Amino acid sequence: MATPKIVLFYVFTPLPDPEAIRLWQHTLAESLGLTGRVIVSKDGINATLGGDIREVKAYVRATKSYAPFRGADIKWSNGQGDDFPRLSVKVRPELVTFGTDDEITVTADGVQGGGVHLKPGALHKLMDERDDVVFFDGRNAMEAQIGKFRDAIVPDTDTTRDFIAEIESGKYDDLKDKPVVTYCTGGIRCEVLSVLMKNRGFSEVYQLDGGIVRYGETFGNTGYWDGSLYVFDKRMHVEFGEGAESIGHCISCGTATPEFVNCANLECRKQYLRCAECTAAGLQPACLECTEQPVLAEAAAG
Repeated sequence: MATPKIVLFYVFTPLPDPEAIRLWQHTLAESLGLTGRVIVSKDGINATLGGDIREVKAYVRATKSYAPFRGADIKWSNGQGDDFPRLSVKVRPELVTFGTDDEITVTADGVQGGGVHLKPGALHKLMDERDDVVFFDGRNAMEAQIGKFRDAIVPDTDTTRDFIAEIESGKYDDLKDKPVVTYCTGGIRCEVLSVLMKNRGFSEVYQLDGGIVRYGETFGNTGYWDGSLYVFDKRMHVEFGEGAESIGHCISCGTATPEFVNCANLECRKQYLRCAECTAAGLQPACLECTEQPVLAEAAAG
């Protein structure tokens, strides 16, 4: 593969025949030798695909030729080649599984009733003007272990479905009259999360337009972002320029690291942080939960 590239994009738009879009997308991506994941629903498309730059460009051109997808904000990044194990194109009830499909209204203009979109520069302007701005992480809590916005609130979430219980728990009620900026990897989770927060009484909700990806492209390591960005492919994490300081720490030795590994216990497979040196030395083969349970620790050790 000459120049491997990965593209990430989503479009919220009504699709009367999601299955037809699925078949088209699968045929298109497969014919170009791309791998990755595409989710289609009645509300649009969410895709992360990788391959050689020429084939990826051909895919983007073809996808944008479909009028509802013409305005897609395509985010490009450098791949490693073979970044995804296979191609998966599926129809799902929701593009992002919050379990709140009945709360979301999508038109040709996108999600209705969400937060105010802030481009990276506008976010900095807001930060300059207000001293009570709160960053609210719209990702799974694990992702924030290696990178997040400075002083961000990270809800206790293992999956996106956990957000409703979190924002209804009362623990964030003191934010309901403050400017809250939601953020996630590419922006799609915040399209929905900002609606759910506004529906539950958060009065001034924003969403970072283009997500962490666009912010990192704009400000690198010079803004409010600290650490690495967790990504769902073979790379596992990306940094926005040289000298990014890791905020994650190896559970074995405490060294700063952005490296996640899977628990050796096949019944667990939870991801946890372990530095390259401890990995090479065969230390900490299992996550802390399994290590603390003797039977599981034996299984993990082999």
